[in-house]
Amino acid sequence: MRTVVAAKPGSMRTCRYRPRASVRVHPTTEVLRRVTGFFRSLGFEVTDGPEIESDFYNFTALNIPLDHPAREMQDTVYVLEPDILLRTHTSPVEIHTMEERELPLRVVVPGKAYRYEDVNPTNNYMFFQYEGLAVDRGIHMGHLRWVLGEFLDYLFGPEVERRFRAKYYPQVEPGLGVDILCRFCSGSGCAICKHKGWVEILGAGMVHPNVLTSVGINWYEYSGFAFGMGLDRLVMGATGISDIRELYGPRMSYIPEV
Repeated sequence: MRTVVAAKPGSMRTCRYRPRASVRVHPTTEVLRRVTGFFRSLGFEVTDGPEIESDFYNFTALNIPLDHPAREMQDTVYVLEPDILLRTHTSPVEIHTMEERELPLRVVVPGKAYRYEDVNPTNNYMFFQYEGLAVDRGIHMGHLRWVLGEFLDYLFGPEVERRFRAKYYPQVEPGLGVDILCRFCSGSGCAICKHKGWVEILGAGMVHPNVLTSVGINWYEYSGFAFGMGLDRLVMGATGISDIRELYGPRMSYIPEV
C-alpha cells in the first residue's frame, strides 16, 4: 500500500490507495496505433489540421460545387453559415498539405470528423476518420490496389473475404468501395451490415484532376491516389464491439487489459 498526502484547509490528512496492477488502452487508440504503424512502414507521414474548416477546403477544393448533392449527403454542422463548419471528413487536411508541401508526398490523416447523423449502432455524430494521400509521377490504380490489399491483410488477416467495387466519390475518379464479409454474421445478414452481408471498410480512388488543379498541381505531370475510412468501424470489426456508441460512453469493461 502507498500513502498519499492530501492538503486540506488548516490540516493535513492521509489516505491510502491500491495501485493498479494493469493498464488499459482504449480500442480506438490501439487500432489507430496499429494502422499508423503499418502506413509508416510504407513511408507515409502523419499529418493533422483544424477541425473547424472553411467551405472551400471542406467542399469546393475537393470537387464538390455549391449545388452538389454530396453537401446534403454529408449532413454538415455549420458554425457560421455559409462558410465556417465542422469538418465532415479529414480530406481538407490533404488540400492544405498539397498546398504547403513539395511533391512527391505520402501522408495519412487521422482525426475527428462531425456530421448531423441519426445516432444508431453504426453511426455517430462524431467519429474518427483515417485518410491517406499519395501524389507523384506515374501513380496508377495498381499502386492503390496493392496498398489497400496489404493493409487489409495486415489488419484482418489474408483469410478475410474482401471485395472491390466501383463507387462514386466526387474527389476521385475512378472511385472504389472496399468491403469485407461481415464478421458478426459471416455474410448471412445482421443489423451491423444492414442485412447486406458485407461491411464497407473504406472508400478510395485516383485523385480527380479538378482537385489537383485546385491546388496548382499539373495533373498531366502528376497523379495520385486517396483513401478514407471510418476508424470506428475498423475498431468494431477488430474487437467485436457491435455498437459504436459503446466507444464513447462511460462503459469501459470492454477495454482489454495490456
